Amino acid sequence: MIKVLIVEDDPMVAQLNKRYVECINGFQVIAIACNGEDALRYVKSSTIDLIILDIYMPKMDGVSFLKELRKRSIKIDVILVTAAREAENIDEVLKLGAVDYLIKPFEFERLKHSLDNYLLRHQLLNNKNQIEQEDIDRITNKQEKNSSYPLKKGLHKNTLESIRNFVRNNRKQAVTSEEVAERIGVSRVTARRYLEYLVSIQEVKLEIEYGSTGRPGHLYRDIHG
Repeated sequence: MIKVLIVEDDPMVAQLNKRYVECINGFQVIAIACNGEDALRYVKSSTIDLIILDIYMPKMDGVSFLKELRKRSIKIDVILVTAAREAENIDEVLKLGAVDYLIKPFEFERLKHSLDNYLLRHQLLNNKNQIEQEDIDRITNKQEKNSSYPLKKGLHKNTLESIRNFVRNNRKQAVTSEEVAERIGVSRVTARRYLEYLVSIQEVKLEIEYGSTGRPGHLYRDIHG
């Protein structure tokens, strides 16, 4: 479970961000701080994996807070969620190691995309002794060639992302449409339609399993599995 600290001075926005984050599997909001000083005190005494950080705050703003984190060699990942649009701020926090930057107002799907990518990065870097080039490409967003494919009529983006992430997270083993359907909460026919789409855009490979009797089974595996 990814432990999250939200640093946001607007209580309503902080609660909204908390609900957003906890809608996504794998994340738990541990605390909310209303400024950088409070957040700094909290991270010194608690285990945090990820900070959702605003820039415009009293006492200590987000940029100053991030600088202080790095000055103290506190290695916590940070995603900026803020109304700040100044190129200077954006450039500075990216150089300080922010893993993403979301400008308010944003759609939930944009935050979900950011957190899904972060979860994949966290799992790869913490669960493997050696990293392959494909892993690096995936977590640094270098492998975006398939994002330009138009979504096939009748498919929904949210369902597609859920199935795509399930296959990726089980990349060392092939999965069946039945397993995907049960995990995602869709029918087997629906799961197979999405899996076949992922095969068609070369994100997933199809393996045929021939048994002694009956029809051959279809297995699906991440293309880099």
